[in-house]
Amino acid sequence: MKNLFHFRKVLFRQKFPLTILCSLALGVAVQAQEKPKDSTVVEKLDEVLVKAVRVEATSPITHSNISKVELSKRNLGQDLPVLLGYLPSVVTTTDAGAGVGYTYIRVRGINAQSTNVTINGIPYNDAESLGTFWVNLNDFASSVESLQLQRGVGTSSNGSGAFGASINVLTDAVSDQANGEISNSFGSFNTRKHTVKFSTGKLNDHFEIAGRLSNIKSDGYIDRASSDLKSYFLQGAYVDDNTLLKAITFGGKEVTYQSWNGLEDQDLLENDRTFNTAGMYTDQNGVTQFYDNEVDNYRQDHYQLHWNERYSNQWSTNIAFNYTKGSGYFEQYKQDQDFEDYDLIPITVDGEAITSTDLIRRRWLDNDFYVLNANANYKNDQINMTFGGSYSTYDGDHFGEIIWAQYPSSSTIRDRYYDGNGKKDDFSLISKATYRLNEQLSIYGDLQLRLVDYRTTGLNSDRLPFNIDEHYTFFNPKAGITYRINDANNLYFSYARANREPNRDDFENNDVVKPEQLNDFELGWRHTDKAFRFNVNAYYMLYNEQLVLTGNIDKSGNPIRTNSGDSYRLGLEIEAAIMLSKAFSLQPNLTLSSNKNKETNASLDGQLVNLGKTNISFSPEVVAANAFVFQPNDNFQMSLLSKYVGDQYMGNTDAEGSKLKSYFVNDFNITYEIAMNSVFKSIVLSGLVNNLFNEKYVSNGYYYTYDDDFSVPGEISTIEGAGYYPQATTNFLAGITLKF
Repeated sequence: MKNLFHFRKVLFRQKFPLTILCSLALGVAVQAQEKPKDSTVVEKLDEVLVKAVRVEATSPITHSNISKVELSKRNLGQDLPVLLGYLPSVVTTTDAGAGVGYTYIRVRGINAQSTNVTINGIPYNDAESLGTFWVNLNDFASSVESLQLQRGVGTSSNGSGAFGASINVLTDAVSDQANGEISNSFGSFNTRKHTVKFSTGKLNDHFEIAGRLSNIKSDGYIDRASSDLKSYFLQGAYVDDNTLLKAITFGGKEVTYQSWNGLEDQDLLENDRTFNTAGMYTDQNGVTQFYDNEVDNYRQDHYQLHWNERYSNQWSTNIAFNYTKGSGYFEQYKQDQDFEDYDLIPITVDGEAITSTDLIRRRWLDNDFYVLNANANYKNDQINMTFGGSYSTYDGDHFGEIIWAQYPSSSTIRDRYYDGNGKKDDFSLISKATYRLNEQLSIYGDLQLRLVDYRTTGLNSDRLPFNIDEHYTFFNPKAGITYRINDANNLYFSYARANREPNRDDFENNDVVKPEQLNDFELGWRHTDKAFRFNVNAYYMLYNEQLVLTGNIDKSGNPIRTNSGDSYRLGLEIEAAIMLSKAFSLQPNLTLSSNKNKETNASLDGQLVNLGKTNISFSPEVVAANAFVFQPNDNFQMSLLSKYVGDQYMGNTDAEGSKLKSYFVNDFNITYEIAMNSVFKSIVLSGLVNNLFNEKYVSNGYYYTYDDDFSVPGEISTIEGAGYYPQATTNFLAGITLKF
């Protein structure tokens, strides 16, 4: 009862938006759930690609499903995380401010480094950073058949452990009929997207070739935060009644002007919120200039081969191979750099000793990633069981080059001033099953054994020896129970444990870093009928040594994390779909949560202070969304999309200077499909107005402190600072798609 009163206080203290509150008053819960599958129904072979990492409608795992049709209505150039921004417990942000370029997603307050992402069952998270960089797969939503977002630990997956969510993506299914489309969209900040797609349909009833080419460009809301993004998707498939072979390649090339510094000047935030400090330097005349090539330049290519075989209505297997090649750099103009930091020799010019220089440097990544997955599935009317394993190996080079220097000293072009390597092997075995005890009761069990080896050699970017040799053995059990009350209602409860290794940055930024462990308890109620669907889910996530964001960032703009000891996340998630009439529906969701470090110690004015229980960084107590949808027929839809994110702290000390204020934004989306009888099957017109009411808000930032013992002799004072990432005010995108 105490926690219920806490949630009620949080709800009204945060000045909860009236539109969402009214929607929740009409009924609490979630978007439509798929109907339970009858075990006698023959499953589509395409779906077997993700069988090992997804769950079904009645599983005791909290999840949301997104279809291709749902994604397409707002797919006008923004990255996939932005398209998922209205799902429960989700908060998204973007460096450039308008959803193009570097975008990020947090679920239940947990960032992308703790969100497991798979594409056709293949791990997508970077092996070393554990992050996901959707900018490398721009316009990927145009090639997504369906997507499942699991909140909490979820089911066992391939790759790094899920500590807040997992996102399982299935790419385009084999098309029976030949088709194609040309999509173009334009909008604010010179944003434009051009996409061409095609499919041959089944040739001779067995073969299909399909593909996509995309190009997205944008100047960005933030000054000079431009993006030039190119991507492709190509698949060849052979299919018959029991066999599916798919060879898939996809990838992208991105060149984005850096905007990861944020704004540390409060006056600029209020009066010149688009100012970008990246590339800024002072020339010989004392005039501020901006380097024109302060960019991130990276290419990533994926090659997948999938073989799905169905031996009967009970048995099926999936074998998958993957190779990913990534290579690129970010380039920076740096002033007054000490020679010793780049292993350069001091020189004498006109009798004057020179020990520093202006220079331009590139910091490179060059990596190879191989994956082998193998799974088997058996199901009948009582049991649905999957077992198998995954092995991946990663080899990545990290090095830096000086490509220009005012005083080059002993260097020559392309000299490497640091050079290092990271290797990672990841092996896991899984076995999971759902067993129906009777018509009302089913139980779920899931066991995973995961072995991780991580080794580094050479120097890091600070030219310090960086030698890690860590070996982890993780056992991750999960169990749950579902009770079917009747055709419309079921209750579920689950427990899951997850263990997760630190990432490369954690090792670099901490003298000692430990793996983190999570015990996740989920209790839910699902109701489904034609007019009203809802989910209510309560969760308690108990962490040991959780790696939480400190709010600070490192020299490359990456967030710094540290072990927090014991911490927890306690929350209530409510989501609904309410049919008010044949044409009008509401889709509200609400998350109320309490996210705490049980004990926090911090250095303040030279003294170690115990702050007791504090809030976990970037974990708002209230996150809510709603969609008012008007759809009189299949060809026309208008939606008003609302999102509220409550106050959140950028650090873990509850410092007032680390607080991000709450915000409430609204988007308006319209689509209209015109059926044609000539060259084109149809023409789709779509429009999107983001931030309809011109809210000036900040969705992300960083917070830092350091002890200053120079201001007053003999005294130490703590200096604090913060940086902010402003998001775009009112902006629009409009598009036209020609289908044939």
